[in-house]
Amino acid sequence: MKLSIERGALLKAVSQAQSVVERRNTIPILANVLIEAEGEHVQFRATDLDIEVVDKTVAQVERAGATTVSAVTLHEIVRKLPDGALVTLSDDAAKGRLTVDAGRSNFSLATLPKEDFPVMASSEYDSNFSAPAPVLRRLFDKSKFAISTEETRYYLNGVYMHIADSDGGQVLRCVATDGHRLARIDADLPDGASDMPGIIVPRKTVGELRKLLEDDDVQIAVSVSETKVR
Repeated sequence: MKLSIERGALLKAVSQAQSVVERRNTIPILANVLIEAEGEHVQFRATDLDIEVVDKTVAQVERAGATTVSAVTLHEIVRKLPDGALVTLSDDAAKGRLTVDAGRSNFSLATLPKEDFPVMASSEYDSNFSAPAPVLRRLFDKSKFAISTEETRYYLNGVYMHIADSDGGQVLRCVATDGHRLARIDADLPDGASDMPGIIVPRKTVGELRKLLEDDDVQIAVSVSETKVR
């Protein structure tokens, strides 16, 4: 695999990936980001087995391929590169190394085989709908403060998102509580969401989703099943 990508685009993708991976884990591959280059795009994938983040962006792909490398280490390197730098990623599968080149800077990182990277099970979704980013941002911002941090009360470690009746109609409602505080916030029901099953969105997932909701002009596509949200 060999590709070139602008530092800003690479930093955005790797930042999202490294925020998902666990710093302390007993499975080495979970500390890595899977990099897949093909055609005119490169895709970055990271998971902690509960959350999976995928970022696909444009790149100059000279040689297609895939590898995995430490997400945190790659993020630290890219973060310190100068703005506007063109970064080249090139892996040597035989040596198990990924080379990062940017101007006079050169780094060599250890890799793990892409085959070791876990694949999240595919799922059929019961409901698919779109909602403006500001709507979802408001739902999470007004409810997340009440999420419990007690791991033994796992059923309170998230935001309960569901369809509820209100004033003769239906709304999209988010509820959170830690046993002392209760947050409840409603939004107009998006088209196509009427058959959405109620789900608990975990605290960490809420935090990661919130990072994707900064752009006011974006419509967010949401897919929900009884066990997954995308």
